[in-house]
Amino acid sequence: MYKILANTLFLGKDIIYLTDCHSTNDEAHDRLRKREVAEGSVVITDNQTKGKGQRGNQWHSEKGKNLTFSLVLQPRFLSPSEQFFLNIVISLSILDFFSDYIQDIRIKWPNDIVHITDGKLGGILIENFISQSALESSIVGIGLNINQRDFSVSNACSLAQLAGQDFDKWELLRGLIKHIENRYIQFRKVKRELLREEYLLKLFRFNEWSDFEDEEIFRGRIKGITEEGKLVIEKENGHFQHYAFKEVKFLFGN
Repeated sequence: MYKILANTLFLGKDIIYLTDCHSTNDEAHDRLRKREVAEGSVVITDNQTKGKGQRGNQWHSEKGKNLTFSLVLQPRFLSPSEQFFLNIVISLSILDFFSDYIQDIRIKWPNDIVHITDGKLGGILIENFISQSALESSIVGIGLNINQRDFSVSNACSLAQLAGQDFDKWELLRGLIKHIENRYIQFRKVKRELLREEYLLKLFRFNEWSDFEDEEIFRGRIKGITEEGKLVIEKENGHFQHYAFKEVKFLFGN
């Protein structure tokens, strides 16, 4: 079903297609551990039965309708303290991809891709493996809602719903991998601060007063991202709070 990508330099030259699997991230990690895959390899499935989200959440996807795959990278030029930049690069790549078809797509910190009014389009799960003072390897898991039209939750949507048509997933995969490769190659040439600024401008609710919840519900606005990837929120009292993953919740309906 899937073949080697001809429009890239190294990403997608080895594509492992599985009809079903528990988790493409787990499958890619297992094959990497056995030295069966190299940088740029893609593990993709039509039916991911136990897809993983951030911090143990599950990713549910209708069989055959969406893009669910994992990409093997070896970003050894990054130190462990810089690993969130890989999240930035992948997130911006996905926005580049969606902009070919639809508008008003944003990054919802830390790992969701959303339409500003219709909800979640997809998610990212990056698992990094550190050796000495660098990232030895990274498994980049990506799940994007493409042709699915019925969801068990109200805050989800798909490309087909937003664009009003179904899509060829193979053609979309080719385009997405190309966008990721372009960003990944350019990453080493671009000043990190410029990349962070672009990320912030495309961040959902950046600099907008809205409701959040930590230990209590509060009004605040996102002002930045720390080097470690923590979210910086300014509260109404002028206090700036830094949040790690799962320490703050976005509230909707406001």
